[in-house]
Amino acid sequence: MTKKIKTRDPDFYDAFKILLGARATSLSDAARVSADIIEEVRKNGDKALIKLTKKFDGLDLTAKDLIVDLNEIDEATSKISTDEYDSLRFAADRITSFHLRQMPKDFEYVDDAGIKMGMRWSPIDSVGLYVPGGTASYPSSVLMNAIPASVAGVPRRVIVVPQTRNVISPLVLVAARLSGVEEIYRVGGAQAIAALAYGTETITSVDKIVGPGNSFVAAAKKLVYGAVGIDSIAGPSEILIVADSLNDPKWIAYDLLAQAEHDELARSILITDNENFAEKVLTSVENILSSSQRSEIARTSWENQGAVIIVDSLTEVPKLVDLIAPEHLELAVEKPENMMRQIKHAGAIFLGCYTPEAIGDYVAGPNHVLPTDRTARFSSGLSVFDFIKRTTFVKCDLQGLKKIGPPAITLAQAEGLPAHAESIKVRLNSSG
Repeated sequence: MTKKIKTRDPDFYDAFKILLGARATSLSDAARVSADIIEEVRKNGDKALIKLTKKFDGLDLTAKDLIVDLNEIDEATSKISTDEYDSLRFAADRITSFHLRQMPKDFEYVDDAGIKMGMRWSPIDSVGLYVPGGTASYPSSVLMNAIPASVAGVPRRVIVVPQTRNVISPLVLVAARLSGVEEIYRVGGAQAIAALAYGTETITSVDKIVGPGNSFVAAAKKLVYGAVGIDSIAGPSEILIVADSLNDPKWIAYDLLAQAEHDELARSILITDNENFAEKVLTSVENILSSSQRSEIARTSWENQGAVIIVDSLTEVPKLVDLIAPEHLELAVEKPENMMRQIKHAGAIFLGCYTPEAIGDYVAGPNHVLPTDRTARFSSGLSVFDFIKRTTFVKCDLQGLKKIGPPAITLAQAEGLPAHAESIKVRLNSSG
């Protein structure tokens, strides 16, 4: 049953603490299974991928079948409507425009000691993009993962996507083409992560793996970290909506259920200062669920993970938001910018009653791959920065080394590292 708690209640923070921990996802069980899968793929390569794809996805494949043929990608365009193609193109253009503005600039300068130094940015060589499958297809995830990598200049971009039906969704393949990705493999789960990390006869390993997936994918990403880079350990989706009574309850109900329909473990939370409004939202949720196409998933999510928090004043909201550190935050209040300025921890913020979170899932422009499970306290959403790395450089001439060398010698000697000190001394001594 959906939880309803009030900040005025004497036991509020005890209930709030339980709420925060209710969905704390332990990856231990998934990690054990994923570790075995990873080891099998490392030992047996394509043979393991074929066996595991048969076991988990019910597909009989050969090594050649793992590869999505370029003809299949080309033909996908004819299998979607003009409106769908135009919408994907529209989304791709907006996502590209936003991420182009994120690209940092190199810099260099010469300081007062005459030392030249600076920093340059360069793309990683290859990236694996995990696109989830299962209960829905996610062409939007293709765009959100592949476009920043392309903008960053990553030369090799690889998609892995589980095929749980007769074909991979043509929408996913068209999104890949629009994003400039042509290397695609029909494999998912922990076995896909293992293939990307360690390689098989058919799939060459990559340098970094990004993209959301189920608990086994998340556990596998954690296990292969170090052999490759990863973006994050993403959990089920979540939203926190702050709404005053000026909103239409039905609008807020749909926003809550837009997250709930993702996954049975998805979390939707409403904070409001009006209990009567909260009741109207709850009634609207029930009315919508009675006719929703994904009502079974959405209801399980809403009843087991959903919550309504009643505050006496909206001034209490920023503190609660920062404690929750939500993936998605809607501020459907009269002056959302004022409230946003008081909030530190959220993956993405949607301002005002005409900015539903769903607009960010598809066409707004900022990335929808965001930190979950309170990790917005210390991490950020996917961006071009996930696909580039920075390198610093320094250049001394003799006069510059004379100015900054002696303090370095002193520090090296203090640390008991004589070769460090001598590597500077010999240069200074040879100069006369």
